[in-house]
Amino acid sequence: MESIQFKSTLGVIEITGDDAGIQTIRIQEEQQIRERPIPKVLEASVEQLKEYIEGSRTTFTFLMNPKGTEFQKQVWKILLTIPFGKTLPYIEVAQIYGNTKAVRAVAAAIGKNPILVAVPCHRVIGSNGSLVGFAAGLEKKKWLLENEGFPFQAEIPF
Repeated sequence: MESIQFKSTLGVIEITGDDAGIQTIRIQEEQQIRERPIPKVLEASVEQLKEYIEGSRTTFTFLMNPKGTEFQKQVWKILLTIPFGKTLPYIEVAQIYGNTKAVRAVAAAIGKNPILVAVPCHRVIGSNGSLVGFAAGLEKKKWLLENEGFPFQAEIPF
């Protein structure tokens, strides 16, 4: 298993994977990282993530191999169908899965997504349009959606 960290607008991005595909992409707060060459097996994912963050990429083509249960993997495949710049509420993801009564289980599976950004769990929102649930924090979720051109309405003061 290879890993690499690099600094980005989002913070430090850490990628792990091997010849079978990328297993994790995590976003961490700023920290000291040791500069080192990018392992060959991770080059495409690093390049594509940097292009996405810069605004010149809308899809990812590198091989992904997330670890999880069969149910989680089915939910993550649904996330891959949400187009760039679009969002779906959790209930609609459960509906696509085929069981609206499983919305909590679907939300839990989304929360376990190990490949942030490329498996776009940031595109899943609350039924009322609110930003909820993102492992790297809601500010990063908002940044990702804004980066995709998602039109946020002006915030209403309380």
